[in-house]
Amino acid sequence: MCEANGYDSISQKLKDNLGLKKSPVAVKFILRKEDLPEGVPKISENVRHCQMVQKASQGESFYATAEEQMCKGGAAALGLMDAPEKVKTGEFYYGLGRFSSIGSAKSTMESIPKIDNIMYALVYAPLEEANYDPDVIVIIANPAQAMKLSQALVYTMGGRVEADFAGIQSICADAVAGPFLRRRPNITLGCSGSRGYADIKEDEVIVGLTGENIGCVVNALENMA
Repeated sequence: MCEANGYDSISQKLKDNLGLKKSPVAVKFILRKEDLPEGVPKISENVRHCQMVQKASQGESFYATAEEQMCKGGAAALGLMDAPEKVKTGEFYYGLGRFSSIGSAKSTMESIPKIDNIMYALVYAPLEEANYDPDVIVIIANPAQAMKLSQALVYTMGGRVEADFAGIQSICADAVAGPFLRRRPNITLGCSGSRGYADIKEDEVIVGLTGENIGCVVNALENMA
């Protein structure tokens, strides 16, 4: 059994062992308003989910409903609302020139992880400040740090780390919705939106870890040669 002594300790161990410059981000899905963690304020501006993750990695804690999510495609992937029709059909991304045909755009959108529209809000916080059990922990890392995380993920049980992405809806669908739905980690290379709006750097990738196995990851990092 893998155990760790609180999220402040876990966050510090992740930072120390990986050399992270930003905090891991604790994301929690909220079904009902009354389930919100005590003392967490609503975000005061409308921005994209990827920007919210970046804000939390730099020290901010807050929650956001669909109304505060500026990117509706991302909000839909996260289960906060139904996807706009043009996003659902692929027409939106086809119009941006990302696909050669509406068919390839639609096929890609159908394969992207999407949570059913049942959530009231998402909570975001630096992991060390989380007063709740996160469903997903997002880490903004460089490739070497992501490699070490991959090694930690297979340290105990073996196997391989599978990366699932399409260069679209990376921090919302790939790094949060996917790990939440599939109960396994994922690594994504980002997307034009996250790099353009959330200042994800050219040398950064995003790792989404499931909250329940974070103790195993930390233990592995501390014991690996």
